[in-house]
Amino acid sequence: MIYRTEKDTLGKVQVPMEKYWGAQTERSRINFRIGLESSMPIEVIHSFAFIKKAAAHANFEFGILSKKKKDIISLVCDEIIKGKLNNQFPLVIWQTGSGTHTNMNINEVISNRAHVLTGGTLSNKKKSFIHPNDDVNMSQSSNDTFSTAMHIASYKKLIEKTIPSIIKLKKNLEKKSKLFNNIIKIGRTHLMDATPITLGQEFSGYVSQIDHGLISIKKTLDHLSELSIGGTAVGTGLNAPKGFDKKVTEFISKYTNIPFQVAKNKFESLSSHDAIVEAHGAIKQIAVSLIKISNDIRFLASGPRSGIGEIYIPENEPGSSIMPGKINPTQCEALIMVCMQIIGNDVTISIAGSSGNYELNVSKPLIIYNFLQSSQLLADVCLSFSNFCIKGIKPNYHRIKEHLNKSLMLVTALNTHIGYEKSAKIAKCAYENNTTLKEESIRLGYLTNEEFDKLVNPSKMV
Repeated sequence: MIYRTEKDTLGKVQVPMEKYWGAQTERSRINFRIGLESSMPIEVIHSFAFIKKAAAHANFEFGILSKKKKDIISLVCDEIIKGKLNNQFPLVIWQTGSGTHTNMNINEVISNRAHVLTGGTLSNKKKSFIHPNDDVNMSQSSNDTFSTAMHIASYKKLIEKTIPSIIKLKKNLEKKSKLFNNIIKIGRTHLMDATPITLGQEFSGYVSQIDHGLISIKKTLDHLSELSIGGTAVGTGLNAPKGFDKKVTEFISKYTNIPFQVAKNKFESLSSHDAIVEAHGAIKQIAVSLIKISNDIRFLASGPRSGIGEIYIPENEPGSSIMPGKINPTQCEALIMVCMQIIGNDVTISIAGSSGNYELNVSKPLIIYNFLQSSQLLADVCLSFSNFCIKGIKPNYHRIKEHLNKSLMLVTALNTHIGYEKSAKIAKCAYENNTTLKEESIRLGYLTNEEFDKLVNPSKMV
């Protein structure tokens, strides 16, 4: 590999010739060879490009950056946003907790790419037009830009991927709830037979869980919309022009078409990440709900002959390498594993979120990595579960009717007519004698055939 020499305040560093990054990026790449699969999420990189473009335009309007520099920085930022320079950001999340290395990675790439676009070469940078710190990073610090990038990336991921996928799952569950509304089945509490319910009512509970989760996520967007940009190193705004925060936020909102706002308190937005802790808590809430829903569905589909078997789920793929004809609830299992990962991520984010010391949280890369992973996983698994499981669910009418008619808990309808103790005796005798509730009601002399049929009517018990 051919190298060129780059310099920073610590001295000279050899950098691969064809790469746009500079000395500080290369130092991080060498010094933090930790978990190389844990690259800084590209969503963070693209969010940084929005920030750098917005900052360049703001600095130009404040008269401290030339139009030529503003234009070339904007041009490179647009290339980054379009994904044209994705291979120029090699750093992992296991770096400085402020994300300074990634901020400098962005600054160096923009600077060097601008140098090339203005006629220079990477092998000769004596007259580089754009300086990574003085120009690209003007009026900013890593502390406020990385925090801002975290919020931009999180907000965009939620509204573009996660929320739409959850809504699709909710709509498919709603369709099934309405379709199954008149199918009366036995309910279950403590995994034991209970009073009747309709299959549609059962599914309506799932719809409500998802709906409440969606509401929780949407409520967090307002806090996530607050940007710390303009706070610079500790929240005081040192080295940024007055009004810079508002101007940059306006530009970011324009470029992303998202209503971002200046953080109400920049000391809070730099030293903590409560907004992301809150938003991920809502994601975890849905994950918890989905585990419950997924378990219900796979248990209802269990069998096909030795389990509950009250619903059919799609036969997507063979279920065993040794047992011919076996079909497994694979979408349910994948969903549960994803949700377990999300719950684990929530623990990580909670601990990382509590790790702010005085004016700065120093676990920023870890927080955003886990948040974006959870958001993407949830989006993907909701679509998968919706398309390959929920859409294809069908009721097993025969098994539903069989379980309903055999259930001893239909006796609950008799409580208000013959009392709890007589009703309990009917159920106990029916269970011990392997007979029906009707047979025991008549044998014990508590009810006539006609009275039993009038009182024990599952359609009136739901």
